[in-house]
Formats: sequence, C-alpha cells, structure tokens
Amino acid sequence: MLKNKITLITGGTSGIGFGIAERFIREGAKVVVTSRSKKRCETTYKHLEKLGKGRIAFITGDVSKSSDAKRMISDTVKKFGRLDILVNSAGIYLEKRAEETTEEEWDQIIDIDLKGVWLTSKAAYPQFKKQKKGVIINISSDAGLVGNRNCAAYCAAKGGVSNLTRAMALDYAKENIRVNAVCPAVIDTPMFDKEICIQKNPKSYAKKTAESHPVGRIGTVDEVAFIVLMLASDESSFTTGACVPIDGGVTAGN
Repeated sequence: MLKNKITLITGGTSGIGFGIAERFIREGAKVVVTSRSKKRCETTYKHLEKLGKGRIAFITGDVSKSSDAKRMISDTVKKFGRLDILVNSAGIYLEKRAEETTEEEWDQIIDIDLKGVWLTSKAAYPQFKKQKKGVIINISSDAGLVGNRNCAAYCAAKGGVSNLTRAMALDYAKENIRVNAVCPAVIDTPMFDKEICIQKNPKSYAKKTAESHPVGRIGTVDEVAFIVLMLASDESSFTTGACVPIDGGVTAGN
C-alpha cells in the first residue's frame, strides 16, 4: 500500500510511533524515525532493518527546537530524495490537575506535544509544496476531542493538535497536502506501563482503565497503526481535516 513512500516518523522509537514505523516498513515504505535518544534510534534501526533492509534510517533531534525540526526534514530528503508522509508521533504525558502542574511541566508538555507538531509540519511544508503533494498525520488523543480528568496540560496540548490539524487541512487543501489526526484513547504502550507503575494499586488501576472503555479493554498499537496506514494511503485522497477516534467508544457518548 505504501511501496517506496518516504515517511518521517517523529518519536518513532517506542510506543505508537514504533508500531507505525514497523507497519509502514512491512507495507513497503522507506522510513526515517526520530528520537532525542541516539541509543533508542540505534536499537530501533537494528530491529526495522531486519524487516526492510535499506529502507530505514534514523535522525536524533528534539521536535521542540526549530533547528532540529528543519534538519529532520532536510536530512530525510537528502537520504531518500523526497518526503511523502510526515507522522507527528513524538509526545509525552503528565498526569496532574491544572493547579498541581508547574510552569516548567506545562512548557515541556506544550513544547513537545503541540509546538513540535507545528514546527515539523512547518518545516515540511516547503518540500510538500515543491512536490505538489504531501501527507501529514498527527497523533492526537481522545483528550484532544474531549476533556479528561487529571491531565490538564496534556488535554491543552492535544486539543491544540486536533484544531491545528483542522486549520492546516483547510489552509493546504488546494495545494494537495492532506492533514489528518488520529485520536487514541488508552493504548498498550510503554507510556501506559509507566502510568500503571506509579499507582498505589497497579492491577486495580489497569482493570479500572480497561473497563472505562465501552468495549471493555484498552487498545493496541497495531490498531492505531492500521488507521494511520489508511490515512497515509493515496486511497484516502478525499480525506483531510479528520480527527479519527481510536478509542473503543470512549468519546461516542460525549
């Protein structure tokens, strides 16, 4: 479905980003993953290289820094000649209410989860315009569609991602640049594992979280990666400005 499509995936070394990278490689894409950690990039490279030799590369950098965002795009183009798809997956989570959140924590969440999406998308635009075609897929959240408890900064950032997605979709529609987002609820990732570990009763917390989804379970990375694959495909050429829930029904009643 994505044979020889050049894809840059920020935060592609773990969780949802890694799952998307793996799925895209299996579908024939050439993939560049990014992370702030060189060690994580190298580990991911070794794994994905086994699935698609010669079709994987990595770039270290921080999406919240303009210079790094620009370098991610330019290095991808230098490596593979163009850029077809940008997946903005880099993100962090903070479980705190508004009054508990420090200014430093607020800035970090907004910088990575929202500003990073803007910076990489902004950096990719000239290349997409030159090619007269491009796809941007942002990883938002159910918290980008409705409010969630105990994660004020995260809700603010992901709400921004969802509306930024819609705004860019309108701005770039006539230039054949599609912009969509996926909005997962709780997904079985290392981020969720960390969240469980800090709870007083991890097993009870995990059970309660699963039951909070109408389908009675949390989601898998593969389920998210499949929807991203669909949106990335040329077969979704009429879809732009969508924020697709992948949430087991969580937002259906809101």
